[in-house]
Amino acid sequence: MESQGSKEIPPLDLTEILANLVRQSEPFLDQLGVRKDQCDRLVEALYKKQNHSLSEDTSSLVNDNSSDELDLRIASVLQSTGYHADNGLWSEPAKYEVSDNKRHVAIVTTASLPWMTGTAVNPLFRAAYLAKGTKQDVTLVVPWLCKSDQELVYPNSMTLSSPEEQETYIRNWLEERLGLESNFKISFYPGKFSKERRSIIPAGDTSQFIPSREADIAILEEPEHLNWYHHGKRWTDKFNHVVGVVHTNYLEYIKREKNGALQAFLVKHINNWVTRAYCDKVLRLSAATQDLPKSIICNVHGVNPKFLKIGEKITADRESGEPSFSKGAYFLGKMVWAKGYRELIDLMAKHKSDLEGFKLDVYGSGEDSHEVQSTARKLDLSLNFFKGRDHADNSLHGYKVFINPSISDVLCTATAEALAMGKFVICAEHPSNEFFMSFPNCLTYKTSEEFVARVKEAMDREPQPLTPQQRYNLSWEAATERFMEYSDLDKVLNDEVVQPGQAGARNKLRGTSQPNLSDIMDSGLAFAHRCLTGSEVLRLAMGAIPGTRDYDKQHCVDMGLLPPQVQHPVYGW
Repeated sequence: MESQGSKEIPPLDLTEILANLVRQSEPFLDQLGVRKDQCDRLVEALYKKQNHSLSEDTSSLVNDNSSDELDLRIASVLQSTGYHADNGLWSEPAKYEVSDNKRHVAIVTTASLPWMTGTAVNPLFRAAYLAKGTKQDVTLVVPWLCKSDQELVYPNSMTLSSPEEQETYIRNWLEERLGLESNFKISFYPGKFSKERRSIIPAGDTSQFIPSREADIAILEEPEHLNWYHHGKRWTDKFNHVVGVVHTNYLEYIKREKNGALQAFLVKHINNWVTRAYCDKVLRLSAATQDLPKSIICNVHGVNPKFLKIGEKITADRESGEPSFSKGAYFLGKMVWAKGYRELIDLMAKHKSDLEGFKLDVYGSGEDSHEVQSTARKLDLSLNFFKGRDHADNSLHGYKVFINPSISDVLCTATAEALAMGKFVICAEHPSNEFFMSFPNCLTYKTSEEFVARVKEAMDREPQPLTPQQRYNLSWEAATERFMEYSDLDKVLNDEVVQPGQAGARNKLRGTSQPNLSDIMDSGLAFAHRCLTGSEVLRLAMGAIPGTRDYDKQHCVDMGLLPPQVQHPVYGW
């Protein structure tokens, strides 16, 4: 039957069809190096306003956005034909259904305590603060390492005999530092440590260690890292909403290696591939990371409350007339060249005469400790080296100036902690430090000459006390609010799939629209990735640890798992 009103709406013309094809092909074109803004300009050039009369329901929604107008135009044409696509070849499989008032959030990390690294600590804090909400239950999913790997990773060759012992360690550490009860579950997945990458690689399908009855919302901390060699279920097929949080500037580290330019080129496109295939939304902590599909820039990390308390005490001492700071400048960070030590030594060597009399204390331990210290001695630099220690250690409270010349960080936790303690921070004018630039005690430099000027400025005056709003902006409460907003988690928890008003009406129309080519391409990318990661030869060629397509016998013993070829059980359920 001819649907009512079909004669009033002309069919799509060739330019409209081409414009829609280009727009929905953006994922594929992006992999070929065609940027989104170029695609948008091409769509705008192809699609021009036609004198088509839209229905009364849609005409009120038209605005100056060509993409929105094209959506409405296609929806109105398809609606006029009576076409409706409910199910089909590319429809999503059944997912977790919300049967009660509680939602489930799984936070999957690439590291865990006792390894004191940002990707172990920050997701742990995120789990603690998200668990304070009443609308969701939270599970923190962390890697379990066998003892041979633990000795390489954990401080002082520390080892843990079981996942239960590690869980106790994590909870005790958190409660000592936050004073909060850890009201969330902790689960484990098998992992192996890569000496070459100095990072933990998942062994087997990480998603299987989150039971289907709780596979609702997933937060993938370092989604590219978790999925480089992921050979398992697609995250967006299993979960209703998948958020990736990008912590690390991998391209910056890789460029410093042998054949770094070629490796960085390959890793850049693999990162694009896996984040597009496995995430609904990606949060980048700063613009220092690569521009990834479906991403937005937002700092969703806070500082440990103890640093804010230290800052409040220093402010109170100053108001009572006591001296705030008794020491000069320091730098603290893991002692590897890529963590800012190369930049620090270059600056100090170039301006040795300009900084005569200025001494800098350096706290850090790491693989490059001997080389860094010997280089400083050869150049006769005024650097005093000490072993690494907790940034909240009492011995560091008296320093007035924190110097951090690193440009490899995405968002330096130590910089945020120093600001929270009321210190001056001297750092490079770089995308990784953009969040900190709004704080008056953050002094940035573009050139080495400006670095010298900032050092002299900081040594000659006192830092400004933080305002209540500035302290709040550094807190985990504020970071959690930003996370809920920018990840769309607040809308998901409130069952708001889209914004009310115009977008909602438009999507209601598009319920009768054509299958989304972008989703089809994302599914195709996920399928291709699964096929490639199923080959051990290809995995090894791309740098995977041998035998990580599945977990091994030692993981079975440690975690109480049956061999993967027999069954795929879930630890702790």
